[in-house]
Amino acid sequence: MTTNDATITLEHRRRRAVVYLRQSSEGQVKHHLESQHLQYALADRAHALGFRDVEIIDSDLGASAAVAAKRRAGFERLLGAVALGEVGLILSRELSRLVRTDRDFCQLVELCQLFGTRVGDEHTLYDVRRMDDQLVLGIKAAMSVVELKILRMRLLEGKENKAKRGALYPRLPPGYVWDATGQVVQDPNLRVQETIQLIFTTFRETWSIRQTFKWFRDHDVAVPVTQPRGGRLVVQFQPPRPSFIADVLHNPFYAGAYAWGRHPVEVVWRDGQLRKRRLPVLPPEQARVFLRDHHEGYIDWTTFAEHQRMIARNNFRGDADDTAGTARAGQGLLTGLLRCGRCGRKLHVRYWGKAGTSARYLCTGDFAATGGRYCLGFGGATVDRRFADELLRVLSPLGMRASLEALDRLTAEQDDQQRARQRQVQQLEYDAARAFEQYNAVDARNRLVASELERRWNQTLEELARRRAHVATLDAQRAPVTLEERHAFVAFGERFADVWHQAACPIELKKQIVRSVIEEILVDERPPGRLSFIVHWKGGSHTAFEMEKVSPKTVHRTADADLEVIRKMASRYGDDAIARVLNKLGRRTGKDKPWSETAVKTARRNHGIEGCAQSVVDPEVLTLNAAARYTNTSDTTIKKLVDAGVLPMRQVVPFAPWEIQRADLESERVRVVLDRLKRTGRVVLGDTLDTQPELFS
Repeated sequence: MTTNDATITLEHRRRRAVVYLRQSSEGQVKHHLESQHLQYALADRAHALGFRDVEIIDSDLGASAAVAAKRRAGFERLLGAVALGEVGLILSRELSRLVRTDRDFCQLVELCQLFGTRVGDEHTLYDVRRMDDQLVLGIKAAMSVVELKILRMRLLEGKENKAKRGALYPRLPPGYVWDATGQVVQDPNLRVQETIQLIFTTFRETWSIRQTFKWFRDHDVAVPVTQPRGGRLVVQFQPPRPSFIADVLHNPFYAGAYAWGRHPVEVVWRDGQLRKRRLPVLPPEQARVFLRDHHEGYIDWTTFAEHQRMIARNNFRGDADDTAGTARAGQGLLTGLLRCGRCGRKLHVRYWGKAGTSARYLCTGDFAATGGRYCLGFGGATVDRRFADELLRVLSPLGMRASLEALDRLTAEQDDQQRARQRQVQQLEYDAARAFEQYNAVDARNRLVASELERRWNQTLEELARRRAHVATLDAQRAPVTLEERHAFVAFGERFADVWHQAACPIELKKQIVRSVIEEILVDERPPGRLSFIVHWKGGSHTAFEMEKVSPKTVHRTADADLEVIRKMASRYGDDAIARVLNKLGRRTGKDKPWSETAVKTARRNHGIEGCAQSVVDPEVLTLNAAARYTNTSDTTIKKLVDAGVLPMRQVVPFAPWEIQRADLESERVRVVLDRLKRTGRVVLGDTLDTQPELFS
């Protein structure tokens, strides 16, 4: 180990010196400026050691060197320069700036040994070819690695211990603040409270995150967002984003629960190096720390759990078994609610027909996995009508009560909108008064400041006037419910079935009504041709009903003659060959379309006809062309032999491929005709035996 420049030779000075800088996080880069200045100052030491070419690598500022951290571009560039023999000296204020893992240390020392590169810190220079220097460097590197692990362990233990007390808050979500005693309470700002509560109320009505977001956007209702201002967090109101609505609905903090450690991280080996990968978010109950009833919530825990189940059901791309999807415009009324009584799978809906709106419910069974048959399938139109009758039978007696509650809900919804806008006007009034106070307090002679404060005051007054005019317009449009309208609402409740069957009643509303009262429907076909349903209502009640399974229309059925052709050919010929024969016969599908390979495959599956996708090749059975090639003759010759009865031929159906046995082509009668053809060039089909004497010798 050397403390002077005796280890630096002229050969080293001909190369360049590299000053390597690193800090572990963006926070250190912004706030630990003295550490940066001390690291940059190492360049002066390199010049003092006689190096003219000094390079500063500071691209790793804010990059961690821990295990599975992201790649350090600056450190990799340094290693590359050492490997090219371009570096004579590496300077870093501390060894921990260079390495934090054993792997990085070994790689650096190995390269420095091979190319004679010196390593130095703010006090000492090291020649890694010397055993003593390498030993000291190894000890410092080990201490650096242990230091990182100890600091990390202490930090994590402290955080977890604080989290177990429910006192670790990186940032409180909008709607919550700390009180004077350090406890978490709801924001005293009524506008913030009512807006957060309005999010949950609207979701209870729409049962959709997207529809909740659209409601706030369409009604021009701003939401509170926490933003950093001047070193502290303040609440700002702004138009909502879909991500904000989703975060509020997914956050258990609004249900009064404290959850910490829901985002697990694992270290994996990928692309030749260790990487950190964030795993899916855990449910609140599976978090490392979960404290229920930790503080006052905007909703209770039961409501939160119900919201999570509904959001999961809306995810139609999800893998959950209870996925149903949101209420959409498709005509399948029972989409997402039907479950097969045979295999337990959820039924999915397919739309077909000329307009693509006719629903058909299908249970895939083992079809998707093994290519088998559908477990269960039936048309949706008749089933939907029959189920609607069952639903109306149950709900019609409650129509009057539902009508009155809908009237009250309509009034309450208008009140929520009006209250949100009034809170916004009150906030603007406060902002305008504060802007005026600031403008009034400034010295009028200081026009540079007074003019800017006056501009802000005028801007706030303009926004206040615009909001007041908007509220006044809505008040004018909002007319109270008259006695006639109230009677009309009551009449709708009395005639609930008539309202349901009205063409103007949207299918999305019908689906929402069905999903509000139905948990699940179990369906089976027993006996064949008869569907049985067991309806699981919300609340635990169960009812059952049966109905005949409606067969497809005969106009769309495959003709019996076509099925006979398919049965005869399916044992040997592929679907494409069968389709060609049917088209040559002038046949059409049940939907009056030309036959195709897919249509033949569908017909076989629907009628239980075994077959194959491609034709089965039998080397002993030849087609017309294959027989001509085998005998080295033409198709015409083979046809003459067949027409004369010399060569046997089989054809399953007209226009199907000829089937000629290879053994028949080797028969004595066929061989005599072909031999004479080769000698004379003519096909003689009379006396095929060679007993006719020659006229000329």
